[in-house]
Amino acid sequence: MSGGGRRFLFVVPPLVGHINPTLGVGAELAARGHRVAWAGVPEVVGRLAGEGAVVFRCAGPALGEGGADAVRPADVRGPEALKFLWERFLVPLAEAMAPGVRAAVEEFRPDVVVADQQAVAGGLVAERLGVRWATSATTSAEFAGALDGMPRVAAWLEGLLEGLRGRVGDPAGTADPRFSPHLVLAFTTEELAGRPTRAAERIRFVGPSISARPAAPDFPWEWLDPARPAVLVTLGTVNADAGARFLSVCREAVRARAGRLRAVLVDPAGTLGTGPGAPPDTGPGAPLDTGPGAPLDDDVLVVREVPQLPLLERVAAVVCHAGHNTVCEALWHGVPLVVAPIRDDQPVVAGQVVAAGAGVRVRFGRVTAAGLGEALDTVLYEPGCRAAAERVGASFRAAGGAAAAANHLERLAASAVPGAPPPVPQPGPVAVPLEER
Repeated sequence: MSGGGRRFLFVVPPLVGHINPTLGVGAELAARGHRVAWAGVPEVVGRLAGEGAVVFRCAGPALGEGGADAVRPADVRGPEALKFLWERFLVPLAEAMAPGVRAAVEEFRPDVVVADQQAVAGGLVAERLGVRWATSATTSAEFAGALDGMPRVAAWLEGLLEGLRGRVGDPAGTADPRFSPHLVLAFTTEELAGRPTRAAERIRFVGPSISARPAAPDFPWEWLDPARPAVLVTLGTVNADAGARFLSVCREAVRARAGRLRAVLVDPAGTLGTGPGAPPDTGPGAPLDTGPGAPLDDDVLVVREVPQLPLLERVAAVVCHAGHNTVCEALWHGVPLVVAPIRDDQPVVAGQVVAAGAGVRVRFGRVTAAGLGEALDTVLYEPGCRAAAERVGASFRAAGGAAAAANHLERLAASAVPGAPPPVPQPGPVAVPLEER
């Protein structure tokens, strides 16, 4: 790119699945000679971005991948779950982050702010300070007009965002902080997400941003058997009580197929318990226990954490809660899925998987071991699911991933007026004092 290096500031929530896609894009931009920084919770961003990453501190809870599920009751579903998500998590998060985002923009002076869809302080502050901004969309659920059939809910959310704009953004602004008026980077493709019904003219489908992750946990690779298909079961860090039953059902379904396959169950909270002869836990990748009938046996391996990307190269199927990143990473590798959505965008993403033919949907709270086993048999042994998964994966790779996202961001940065003075920050209220760096 001509004109020298640009500056890009990624504004991210304290959510692993929302930070990971920015890492590959940031690395690509840095390799092209640009300066890259993040605004977020350093304890979360720094661990993922690695040593040497520039992270401007923003206030906010270090909730990890589970996000609002770390504090939200397990039985909250539907519109109530959406209400909880925005009122109790995303709006307070935006108010907490806004002072740090503003300070980061004023110090780093980015050409472009790249704001995650759920870090709406990024778009609001950028709009107020006159900085061009792009949206990093780590889920495509809202592209399909998920609230079109719920006009009262949509109106309520619009009012909530307007109130937030008055507190931390430009009261005269008009942009929806979830959809930049300049550029929306969608880390998927139409082969999975379908044709968007909103913001279509601004959306650029770039596919997943897949990159090496600095902090990959250990894993007992020798346990995998090349002669038997392996299945990965992961629910992120959803509510422990809700996840315990589902993981138990998965374990039972696998054991009913003893000798035919192996399954890696990710149980970060240790909800499956321990058995006789359990060794001490020596790290995140260590098995939780051993012994007759225990989670570690010839068919099932239970661990607290896995190196997901390398493991996806070795598994034949994934069972998950239809989290967007897990779904896209599995399909990137051509791996079909059994999806058991819980709430938020997960039912929409699960519907996308089924519509693409790349997986089977089961009911998270009601599926039996027999039903889960049948779904597993379908994705493992019926060639149509794998063929569809491979087709979606091919579309992901063709979309360009991190390199394509970097191209779009470079063009947005170059569209600014050359030699123009930096924007003058406008006075206005902030939500909370900036934490000490």
